[in-house]
Amino acid sequence: MNDMAKNLVLWLVIAVVLFSVFQNFSDTSPRDELTYTEFVHQVQDGRVKQVYVDGRIIRGSTENGASFTVVKPDIPDLNLVDDLLENNVEIVGAKPEQTSLWQQLLVASFPILLFIAVFIFFMRQMQGGAGGRGGPMSFAKSKARLLGEDQVKTTFADVAGVDEAKEEVQELVEYLRDPARFQRLGGQIPRGVLMSGPPGTGKTLLAKAIAGEAKVPFFSISGSDFVEMFVGVGASRVRDMFDQAKKQSPCIIFIDEIDAVGRHRGGGHGGGHDEREQTLNQLLVEMDGFDGNDGVIVIAATNRPDVLDKALLRPGRFDRQVFVGLPDIRGREQILKVHMRKVPLDENVKAAILARGTPGFSGADLANLVNEAALFAARGNKRLVTMEEFEKARDKIMMGAERKSMVMSEKEKEMTAYHEAGHAIVGYMMPEHDPVHKVTIIPRGRALGVTQYLPEDDRHSYSRRYILGRIASAYGGRIAEEMTGGVDGVSNGATSDIEHATNMARSMVMKWGMSERLGPLLYGEDEGAYPGQGGPQYSGETSKVIDEEIRRIVDECYEKAETILNENKDILEAMKDALMEYETIDSEQVKDLMARRKVRPPRDWHDNDFHGGNADVETGTKTNVGGEPSVGGPASEH
Repeated sequence: MNDMAKNLVLWLVIAVVLFSVFQNFSDTSPRDELTYTEFVHQVQDGRVKQVYVDGRIIRGSTENGASFTVVKPDIPDLNLVDDLLENNVEIVGAKPEQTSLWQQLLVASFPILLFIAVFIFFMRQMQGGAGGRGGPMSFAKSKARLLGEDQVKTTFADVAGVDEAKEEVQELVEYLRDPARFQRLGGQIPRGVLMSGPPGTGKTLLAKAIAGEAKVPFFSISGSDFVEMFVGVGASRVRDMFDQAKKQSPCIIFIDEIDAVGRHRGGGHGGGHDEREQTLNQLLVEMDGFDGNDGVIVIAATNRPDVLDKALLRPGRFDRQVFVGLPDIRGREQILKVHMRKVPLDENVKAAILARGTPGFSGADLANLVNEAALFAARGNKRLVTMEEFEKARDKIMMGAERKSMVMSEKEKEMTAYHEAGHAIVGYMMPEHDPVHKVTIIPRGRALGVTQYLPEDDRHSYSRRYILGRIASAYGGRIAEEMTGGVDGVSNGATSDIEHATNMARSMVMKWGMSERLGPLLYGEDEGAYPGQGGPQYSGETSKVIDEEIRRIVDECYEKAETILNENKDILEAMKDALMEYETIDSEQVKDLMARRKVRPPRDWHDNDFHGGNADVETGTKTNVGGEPSVGGPASEH
């Protein structure tokens, strides 16, 4: 019986009970109330036809058919019966209530039925709110959403930038289309495929594309949907999900964020999480147990494969692991073309140019870039999206939205201009440093100003010279403040710069083996230990040397940045003036300033194509403030 039928029966029972109650409390024959004196007079006058006595209550009817009710007084009337008989009044006994047995049972059970109805209502609200699924009778049922063969419209044509991952899963599609082809030769397709990689790279989209290409049912569920507060519910849901999948075989089960239920067991203090571990145990049995699961392929996605239980990753369960990484320049171009299909574009928009300007962007970031550009065009009442909107969208994503309502004094703006100019000059002069793309003193996000460095190519590894240049440029802002305002004029705007530089110097010494005194060894806490339990894996003397090496690297970079700015004070003043005048300067204007030429005016988008000029204008990256180097260059905050 489905939920609609259950609801219909429930409300029908409630309606019958209410009808019976109202029936019993209603009186269909209205009666006139007479005094005892009036009743006696009517009897003596011969107007009463029939009476029946129920204790002190006398009910009767007159000759003309009218009904009446009389209440006898406490004083006994011994002559009443004689008067009734003398006047030919028919006397009958008390009339019993005409109530059937089933009505009495319904009335008696009404409070219980009402309580059950309220309980079912609240249970449905707690357990069945997601899309109308579930309910009090299906608490331990699977919450997996089933998409039929014709409901999954996504194909490999909608997935771009992950060619290697698509090749890995292409075999699954061929197996689901023709299982006998593989079974004839004794081959077995992998029972499980684990997709791992950074957020937003298209793991879920790729799983949908597999189902869309193979034209098979697709069960979708999140790892957190299995675990409840009651022990055993998650395991029951796993069993139910696989039972449903076997009926739809061949099919695909997609478990998103499997690390919510698949973490390695025995990792907590004083024991594990019983409900989560039972759920994981049931999942292990269903994927590779005594019962076969032919035709059911489990695809899981996670951003943290390192925390998964080893039993989950062994052959026979998740046989194949597919890494879905950040796209390269060609992949970004393909992804942009996919998302640009629904957007009316100006003829000057080139996906290849945008791809070169967005290293480090994931597929989700590129989709957001296209959407933000379309929103900028809509706010400007434009019919087409141009490169100007894409540039604005990229700045918003990498540096944050402009805080136009924020009011800054001239003194504070001047200090910010010096700070950002210091970053730009040192970054421009350091060898192997990423080119300066844009410098602005317009507040964006949490920063009062931003200096954006954009690499010309995708970076996958970093040299010692590059990292030292990053540390030096991080201190350029603080040094510029000190040069122009003295020691007392230094602000707290370099907080994130100092943190960023210190973390990189510490990683050089402790992780990357870039210290000659300490050599290529790893110094650090045991990463497998619990917080507060792991300690340094080195002696106190080594700790002292580590501190000295970190300080030496930072001091050398600081002195290098200070030397560069002292030798280019005139450029520092000129760049400060340009920022005060234009608020934002691009790479071409920075080059004019560094060559001590007159600064050209800001770019006019209608006269100068975005893809004109050299690679410095055409490249871009994600903002990376603080922490270790990642794919893409940083944007310095003030």
